[in-house]
Amino acid sequence: MRTEESSAADASPFGTADPQAVLARSASASDGVAGHTSDVLHRLWHRRRSGLYRVERVPFAALDGWSFQKHTGHLVHRSGRFFSVLGVWAAVHAPGLRREWYQPMINQPEVGILGILAKEFDGVTHFLMQAKMEPGNPHLVQLSPTVQATRSNYTKVHGGAPVTYLEYFTQPTARESVLADGLQSEHGAWFRGKFNRNMVIRTTGEVPLEDGFEWLTLQQVNELLHADHVVNMDARTVLSCLPSGPEPGRPLHPLGELLSWIAAERSRQKVRTRPVPLADLPGWTASSWSIDHEHNRYFRVVAVAAEAANREVPRWSQPLIEPLGTGVVAFLTRTFDGAPHVLVRARAEAGLRDGVELGPTVQCTPDNYADRPAAEQPAFLMEVTSAPPNRVRYQALHSEEGGRFLGSQARHLLVEADEEMAPRTPPDGFRWVSVAQLGHLVRHGHHVSVQARTLLACLRATAGTA
Repeated sequence: MRTEESSAADASPFGTADPQAVLARSASASDGVAGHTSDVLHRLWHRRRSGLYRVERVPFAALDGWSFQKHTGHLVHRSGRFFSVLGVWAAVHAPGLRREWYQPMINQPEVGILGILAKEFDGVTHFLMQAKMEPGNPHLVQLSPTVQATRSNYTKVHGGAPVTYLEYFTQPTARESVLADGLQSEHGAWFRGKFNRNMVIRTTGEVPLEDGFEWLTLQQVNELLHADHVVNMDARTVLSCLPSGPEPGRPLHPLGELLSWIAAERSRQKVRTRPVPLADLPGWTASSWSIDHEHNRYFRVVAVAAEAANREVPRWSQPLIEPLGTGVVAFLTRTFDGAPHVLVRARAEAGLRDGVELGPTVQCTPDNYADRPAAEQPAFLMEVTSAPPNRVRYQALHSEEGGRFLGSQARHLLVEADEEMAPRTPPDGFRWVSVAQLGHLVRHGHHVSVQARTLLACLRATAGTA
């Protein structure tokens, strides 16, 4: 008969080993079975220049399988699956604040799988990453999770080839164990209620290595996170779900107090949306090639035709959202009572399931505020963008999900603040959260936005630990 102690040990994804020690070992291994990190970058560069991929803009009329509905003007696929682009009326109401607007938004009412497979080689845990082409990616090919697939993809609505390694996440055997598994939101400004299952699965079985996949240590992934446009958004959000280490020092606010504050912000900031016809959407103009905001700001909807010889479907066409301008996504950081903290904002977005999630200190496209007075600029934008170099702990350009967004990129920053830049008692809507608490909230899902999850992955990469 098993004792309770032996059962608990067997339940650990690493057996009797300490998960934190296992991840820390991987986070300190600069060489792995794929060679050095520079070798990985060289192979990625070679794949980008291989000529296997092509993307070109096309008019909406040239989209294969896509059309505008007669009565609503919504852009839909003939299968009724994948996703659609619809019109949305949105409003955020809070004390002293009332905003209402119209916009196109992606509707994708299905849960995808973003999964990374982990396996030990020579005593070091490695993670299986894929060099994946997406039509909206800068440089087209970036490192993605082992599996990055919508339900329409892995149920083969497109009639294409099966998704490689999918069975490890949908049909695990006794050789597989769970390191992380949770539902996480996507971009609430562009998706209507979209979320994915973020998973890290460890296996002890043999795994055949397919073309385009690499086994990388956590240290190698962390090094690659410092490069521009190398690790894609889907990989970054999954990495943020890895278990974090013990809390150093003492956080400013107990976790229960933070959860109460989040609930209060969700009650204070009322978010409402409803679908409206995309045709004749107020404030937006449609042409044969794009749907644009009347002031040529924010984003536009466009169409592309793509080819990728090693995708499940080698040729396809689709609409994409093209953001205008380079964004800024940043955390201000401070240490209180020995515990590193980040300044989060309770950010309301029209597409979030619960209306409000914890976002970065700053998340905006500065070009959208270029003609506004200082009082109307986003809080802490100047502190982040004009910080002296010795306070910038991390910066890199990262792009968003290239399967839905064309050339979407933002400068990601971690900036060490002082009391003058960011006081211990911040403005309403902001709160200092310890890094360990943020990791805890990520693992519970629907609390931390996709932008803040990317910054958490970057913060851990900068610290060199899981």
